Amino acid sequence: MNQTKHHSQVLKLCMAAVMAALVLVASDLQIQIPSILGMNRFHLGNSMCALAGILLGPWWGGLASGIGSALFDLSNPAYVASAPITFLTKGIYGLVAGAMFVHVFRRKSNYGSEVASTAAAAVTYIVLYLGKKFFLDGLLVAGLNTTTAWAAVVEAAPSSVFNGVVAVVIAPILGVAVQKALKAAHLERVLA
Repeated sequence: MNQTKHHSQVLKLCMAAVMAALVLVASDLQIQIPSILGMNRFHLGNSMCALAGILLGPWWGGLASGIGSALFDLSNPAYVASAPITFLTKGIYGLVAGAMFVHVFRRKSNYGSEVASTAAAAVTYIVLYLGKKFFLDGLLVAGLNTTTAWAAVVEAAPSSVFNGVVAVVIAPILGVAVQKALKAAHLERVLA
């Protein structure tokens, strides 16, 4: 392995670690809303999941998103049991954002391409999250009937959609700015 390739891999690993830490911290920036069937929350973690995918590509971005989100769950006793599912679903968030940005938009950083990438990831995650609410949390774990499981989905949908919309606004703004800084530092190809 030549020195440049090794340097590039170390930079990518470091960037993934930084993004995982940002996902963890942003997930903790939250407003909790008590509800009949549990707790809903507004947070900024989804924005960082999308940003990780845009900056690092699908695989490293998905890994950073999943690890950061799972670490958040592991740091809160109320969410520990859901850490493996969170690792998977939030990993998919970063993976979809990265896949859209890399494969559809060919890493052309502009607000439109990053909005579309983030929106695709947000919609994918919302479907996964609400499916988890219905099947896993509602029917399997809580043993609820389908009507009550649907009520749990309806109750969780507004905060989930809000978090997705916030991500669609914040991640592209940050993504364009960071991509511009990476280009100025001649690091855009190293992290590609």
